[in-house]
This record gives sequence, C-alpha cells and structure tokens, in this order.
Amino acid sequence: MNYGAASDVGLQRASNEDRYWADPERGLFLVVDGVGGHAAGQKAADVAVEEIRESLLHGEGDVEERVRNAIARANNRIFEHALETPEYRGMACVLTLAVVEDGEITIGHVGDSRLYLVWDGAMRKMTSDHSPVGEEEDAGELTEEEAMRHPRRNEIFRDVGSYRHSAWDEDFIEIRRCRFRDDAAILLCSDGITDQVPAARMREILEEYDGDAARVAARLVEASNLTGGKDNATALFVAGPNFRGRTGRTRAMLSTTRLRPARLLTGRMAFLAYGLLIGMLVWAVLRGVRG
Repeated sequence: MNYGAASDVGLQRASNEDRYWADPERGLFLVVDGVGGHAAGQKAADVAVEEIRESLLHGEGDVEERVRNAIARANNRIFEHALETPEYRGMACVLTLAVVEDGEITIGHVGDSRLYLVWDGAMRKMTSDHSPVGEEEDAGELTEEEAMRHPRRNEIFRDVGSYRHSAWDEDFIEIRRCRFRDDAAILLCSDGITDQVPAARMREILEEYDGDAARVAARLVEASNLTGGKDNATALFVAGPNFRGRTGRTRAMLSTTRLRPARLLTGRMAFLAYGLLIGMLVWAVLRGVRG
C-alpha cells in the first residue's frame, strides 16, 4: 500500500491538536483529534497514539478484539491523566483507526473524525458522526451544506477519555468492516477537513492521485485552509497497489488505445506476408508440375 499524510494547524488556531500514525507494513492507520484546548487536547492526542500503537503491536486476539482493546486502553489512560493532573481535566479526543488485514478493513471509530472508502470512481463514508448534527446529516434531515454551517457542528456525544470504559461497552466504540480491494483507497481525516471541504471537492482531489499519496493528503489540507482554515486539518490517504485516480485511468486508456492500431497493423502485415509466401509456394509447385 502507498500512503501519505499531512497535518496543519489551520489559519485560526494557535496549536495543532491533531495527530496521526501509520504502520503500512502491518496495515495500521490512525487519525486523532484532541479535545480540551491547547495543552490538554495535545496531551490527549499524544496519549491516544502512544497507547494504541503499543496495544496493537503487542496485543493478542482477533482483529476486532485488538482494535477494541487498543481504543479502550487509550481511553482509560487519558482519563487517568486527567484525574492526576488538574491542567488536563476535561481533556479527551476523537479518533478513527483502520486495520487492513487479509483484504478487509476493520474500523474502530469514536467521535466525528471520518473514514472514506474510494473505489470504482465512488467515495463512500464508512463511519458515523457521533454528534447531533452528524446524526441529522446521516439521516438526510440536513444537507451537507446545512450541516457544515450549523452552529452546533462541533458538539459530540462520544469521545475517548471523558469517562472510564471497557472495550465492549455499548455506545462507545463503533466497529465497521468492509472489503479492501487492491484497486481501492481509504481516507482518514479530522473534522478540520470535512467541516471545510465539501465531499464533491474531496472526491476531485482524491481522483487526482497519480501515485503520490502524500500530495493528495497535502492537497486536502490546502483545500481546508483555502476555505477558511477554521480548525486543525489532518488527512491520511492510503491507496491500494492497483488504485488509480482519474489521471491514472486516463493514462491507461490512452496507452491501450495507442497499442491497438499497432497490433492490428502487425496482424495485417503477417497475413499479407503469409499469403505472399503461400502464393509463391503454389506458383513454384505448379511450375514444377508443368515442367
């Protein structure tokens, strides 16, 4: 898999509370958005990355169990830090974790960061927004534009760190699974991207993929800043080995088109050459018979 990531503070924030982590050899990808303001939000995001990485690298069990345990471990460690240090009280984070294994993606998700699956020219949102506005948008009660402009857009009702949780608590970790084909791609991103960049524009940028995944991620962050940069913005883009954006598909089509006349010409030349050879042999045989 080819992956690239970009993260930026934006144009209106003093610090970047977003974090990401990727281990492409193991198929592990994570985006975290800290909550709690400056030091607290950054601390929550840092703890989440550290705990999830350690848990996934050394944990046991099937993939869902490992994902749940990793997120629960991060949740409880953040909660403990907040109890121990007054300046960290109220800190938490939202996150989206993807494990790609045996042609399948297992997604562990809490909050309003997102994961999109890109395949066959379509982009599909695979996670739910755990927020009042996100629920209304997912239900079709709000348009994307209305949701992006809603005054309660940043409110969430699930996070990692506010309360102690077990890995299997109801209404905590959302688990989704989907097939990951060789010609597909996934995008994990914070709400700094999705609150600023419409889905249609995101899809256009993803379709510009030409083999440089880091460039795609950077273009998404740039698009967020061009529309106001109100929040930290993070994008982690992962392309399967046979994924091609619009540019790649066009090149393949042009290459195929150029080859066809050459193959046709070669076939005609071979037919003429064999015909001429056969004609000469028949002429020689007939001449010998007459002689």
